Amino acid sequence: MGVAVAQGVGNARIDGRKNDELRPVTITPGYLAFAEGSALIEMGMTKVLCSATVDDRVPPFMRGEGKGWVTAEYAMLPRSSGSRIAREGLSGRPRGRTQEIQRLIGRCLRGVTDREALGERAILLDCDVIQADGGTRTAAITGAYVALYQALLGLTRNRLLPSIPLAHRVAAVSVGLVDGDLLLDLCYGEDSRAEVDFNIAMTDAGELVELQGATEGAPFPRKLVEEVLASAELGTAQLFEAQAQAIGSL
Repeated sequence: MGVAVAQGVGNARIDGRKNDELRPVTITPGYLAFAEGSALIEMGMTKVLCSATVDDRVPPFMRGEGKGWVTAEYAMLPRSSGSRIAREGLSGRPRGRTQEIQRLIGRCLRGVTDREALGERAILLDCDVIQADGGTRTAAITGAYVALYQALLGLTRNRLLPSIPLAHRVAAVSVGLVDGDLLLDLCYGEDSRAEVDFNIAMTDAGELVELQGATEGAPFPRKLVEEVLASAELGTAQLFEAQAQAIGSL
C-alpha cells in the first residue's frame, strides 16, 4: 500500500480544509495573571489552557544532582466534550489515558530543556482542556512550550538564570489516514474514523522528540511513516511560527 502526502485532493474534510492544512491556530501568551508562565492555545474548536509553575526544589529522587526537572499534569474539564466527563481527582488517581498524556507532555518539554542550566528547580506544566475536538495532547505540547518559555524568561529577567535554558522549540501535531487520504491535524470526527493515527512532536531543527503511531486495522507499510513525517513537518513549521509570534510579544 502506498499513500502519497495529500495536496488538497481526495474526499472533502469535515471542516472544508485541504488535506495538508492545519486548523486555525491562535496562541495567547500570559493568559493567566498569577502563573509564572501561561498560554491559551486554540486549534479550531480545541482549546487548551497551559500554565507553568516554578518550584525552587526538585523532587526528592533528584536532589543533589545539580539538574532541574520539568513535568506535566493534564486534565479535561467536565464539559470540554459533548457529554460531561467526571473529574478524575474524585477517583483518587488519573486514568491510564491521562497518565500517558502527562508523561508525553513532560518528555517533550524535557527533551528541549537544558536541565543542568536550569539548576535544581522544577517546573510543573498544567494543561487543562477547556474544549476538545481532537488533538488535545498535541495542542497541549505546543501551548505548554510557550508557558514554559515565559516562566524561564521571568527567571532570566529576575537574574536567577543567565539565559533561557531551551535548546529548541517543540511543537506537536496529529496525522492520520482517513478513507485512504492522509490528513494533517485531525479533528475529532476524523480521528474517530482514522485507519492509522500518528502523533508527532518535533523540534524547530527538524528532529523528532516523540513519534506515536498505530493502526486500527491492517498493517501499514514503512513508506507511510516517511509520508506522515513529511506532513507533520509542514504542520509543525506553522506551529513554530505561531509560537514565535506568541513569545515575541512577551
